[in-house]
Amino acid sequence: MGARRVPLFLLACGSFNPITNQHMRLFELARDHMHRTGRYQVVGGIVSPVSDGYGKRGLVLAKHRVAMAKLALLSSDWVAVDEWESQQPDWTETVVTMRYHQERVGKEHDRRAGMHGSSGNAAPLSSRPQLKLLCGADFLDTFQIPGLWRDDHVEEVAGRFGLVCVSRGGHRPERVVHESDALSRHCRNIFLVREWLRNETSATEIRRALRRGRSVKYLIPDSVIEYIQRCDLYTEDSERRNEGTPLRPLTKQAQRPVERLDD
Repeated sequence: MGARRVPLFLLACGSFNPITNQHMRLFELARDHMHRTGRYQVVGGIVSPVSDGYGKRGLVLAKHRVAMAKLALLSSDWVAVDEWESQQPDWTETVVTMRYHQERVGKEHDRRAGMHGSSGNAAPLSSRPQLKLLCGADFLDTFQIPGLWRDDHVEEVAGRFGLVCVSRGGHRPERVVHESDALSRHCRNIFLVREWLRNETSATEIRRALRRGRSVKYLIPDSVIEYIQRCDLYTEDSERRNEGTPLRPLTKQAQRPVERLDD
């Protein structure tokens, strides 16, 4: 890879309830695509499970979702789990999580650059790394849900950071970008990746199969299956967790001052 390429981190936010092979495939597909652009060198991937404050029905505790993700990613030499978001007492907006990780990887780059520069005859490091949000096409659909996203957050995610979106099932990410003024304004910063080897695995279907005592082997890693069995996760009782509780993004939006809603 050429030295002029921009170093890039891919950040995936979500429930990971549980993490599936398809979640991990997104990273591989996205890295291949971004390398093919000739503009980027993917240097790391970050899995950021949402906190318990998200309020989604059937969401098991963050400590379990983090543990399962770490087990699943033991085989990866470039994708890691970060616990910061999962440890927050309240749900954290995606853009806030992105700001945190952009600052973190930037500081780490500066630290290494300082060490590198003090080593005498060493060559300078490449440019400061960028961070982009990695998602499936179903995530892109959430931009169309009224009240779920703040307009300024959509602008920042798409404009300042950018997205790498992998196609999935019958979703049409191109149409979502076309129908959104904010996304279309920043379409050059939105990378749409086509997955030709289709895999329709979803965490929802995984949980349903587990509740019914059916096999999920080869859909999620064996280590994750063993963890689920050991901790007795994904039962009829666990699926009722947060039942009747509205998603925190919707209630948090509703609490915003009226003048900001009218911006």
